[in-house]
Amino acid sequence: MTKLSGLSVNPQGFTMSDDFAVIASRALREAGYSMKAAARAMNYDPAYLSRVLNSRQRPSENLAVALDSLVGADGALAATALSDDDTSRVARSAANPSRLDSGTVYALAGVLAAYRRLDDWMRPRAVIPAALAQMREVTRLLKGARGPCRAQLAAVASEFVQFGGWMLAQDRQDARAVQLLNEAVELADEIGDGTLAAQALNFKGYLARRQGRAEGVARWYSAAAFTPGAHPAQRLGDLLQAAAALAELGERDDALRLVEQAEGLADPAAALPPPDTAYWLTPEFNRLNMGLANLGLGWYADAADHITAGLDGLPPDLKNAPWTWEHREALERALAGR
Repeated sequence: MTKLSGLSVNPQGFTMSDDFAVIASRALREAGYSMKAAARAMNYDPAYLSRVLNSRQRPSENLAVALDSLVGADGALAATALSDDDTSRVARSAANPSRLDSGTVYALAGVLAAYRRLDDWMRPRAVIPAALAQMREVTRLLKGARGPCRAQLAAVASEFVQFGGWMLAQDRQDARAVQLLNEAVELADEIGDGTLAAQALNFKGYLARRQGRAEGVARWYSAAAFTPGAHPAQRLGDLLQAAAALAELGERDDALRLVEQAEGLADPAAALPPPDTAYWLTPEFNRLNMGLANLGLGWYADAADHITAGLDGLPPDLKNAPWTWEHREALERALAGR
C-alpha cells in the first residue's frame, strides 16, 4: 500500500510534517464530523484515524482519499500529501540542493496547487498555518538550490509566497501579507515572470480595497495591469478594478479610459487559456470585474447584470469560495442603487 506524508523540507535534511493531520482535522470540524463519526462514516478503525489525526501515524492513500471525499474537498485535501516516492525525492533535493531535479519541482508545484484548491472551499484561517509552513520550507530549499531547475523552483516559490500573502490578506493580517507579496514580486522579477509579478501586485490591490484605500487600489491594480509580461486576462481584470477605484476617487475620465482599454482586451484574453497563476480568470470571471467598474461609475443596472452573470458563471467548486463575499456585497449595493 502506498503511504502518504505531509511535506516538510529542511536544508539540513528531511522531517515529517503534521500538516495533513492539521488540515484534515479542521476540515472534519468544519464539515460537522467528530473523529468517531468520521471513522464510522468511512468504515475505518477509530483508533487508527485518531493516530493519523494526531500525527502519530501516516495516512494510507485510501484513508487520505476517503477523508477528502467525506469533507467534499474534491481531491484537494488528499493532494496536500506526497507519496513515498515524491517524499524521498524531495528529501534528496533538500539534502543536496545543488542536485535539484525537475521531479522535485513538479512534486512541490502539486502541493501548492492542492493548497490553492483548499482555499476555494475552506476558511483561510483553517489553511494558513499549514500553507505558511510549506511556503517557508520551499523558500529555504530555494536558497540552496543550484542547477538548471532552480528557475523552475523559483517560480513555484514565488507563487507559494504570493499565495501566502493572499491568504493573510483575506484574514486581514495586513502587514505580513504586504511583506510576502513584496517578496513574491522580487522572486518573480528574478526569473522574469510577468504573470507572477502581476498577480502579486493584484493581491496588493485586493488588500488595499479591504482596507478601504481607494488610492492604493488604483495604484496597485494599475501597476499590475502594466506589468511587462502580464497575461491579457490579468490586464483586463486589473484595468477594470483600477477603473472602479478611480471612479470612486472622482477621476471619472481616467476611469472611463481604463474601461475602454479593458474592453479592447476582451477578445485577446478570451482567445487564450488563463495563466496557471490565475487559473480563475475566465471571461465569465472578468464579468465580476466589469461589474465592479460599472458600480464605481454609478451604472447600477449594468453592474448588477455583470456581477450576477459572473457569479452564475463560476465553476461549482468556486461558487461558495470565501472570497466571493466581496462580489456578493457589491451585487447588493448595485441592486440597491438601481
